[in-house]
Amino acid sequence: MATLDVYNVNREKISQVEVDDAVFAAEVKEHLFYDVIRMQLNRRRAGTHSTKTRAEVSGGGKKPWKQKGTGRARSGTSRSPVWRGGGIAFGPKPRSYEIKVPKKVRRAAMCSALTLKVQQEKLLVLDAIGMTEIKTASFIAMLDKLQAGNVLIIADADQNLQLSSRNVQQVKVLPPEGLNLYDVLQYDELYITQASLKAIERSLVA
Repeated sequence: MATLDVYNVNREKISQVEVDDAVFAAEVKEHLFYDVIRMQLNRRRAGTHSTKTRAEVSGGGKKPWKQKGTGRARSGTSRSPVWRGGGIAFGPKPRSYEIKVPKKVRRAAMCSALTLKVQQEKLLVLDAIGMTEIKTASFIAMLDKLQAGNVLIIADADQNLQLSSRNVQQVKVLPPEGLNLYDVLQYDELYITQASLKAIERSLVA
């Protein structure tokens, strides 16, 4: 099994932890990223857009002018799509944009992303991370000690940590069950607490 260094919040190495090769030393399959991220982003779309067809636009029940003798093109309704104020031809209607990606593919993509972070030395394992109070200044001071930049932090649900970090730009804090491919790839660095590390391994090697 591969090993990763464990650091404290002062970025001092204090120990090592063994990790599953299937998760943190897997074959990197970058071609899987596209479909999984597309699936994630599509799920965020409300799909509530809607336009009215000629049958749904109010009015237009009377024939604008007689069929023959006016010299104008024949027309049966003023709500035709070719008329101003008429219905929309082939306009969008409410729909779901969700696409399905097999669970094995989603897991393989996540393992590839985590392995990529390890290879790029952008993954840092912390023994623990938490806040004794809700204070953004204290959280920023901790980030400075960790030399953190654009970072995604995976830590157990901690209200003080969540509230202290929510106004800090370029930082996002998620619980282990919220780990997702889009955020892992969007942020340059990935910090994971030791407890969350085991939770991630259990979910990906099930």
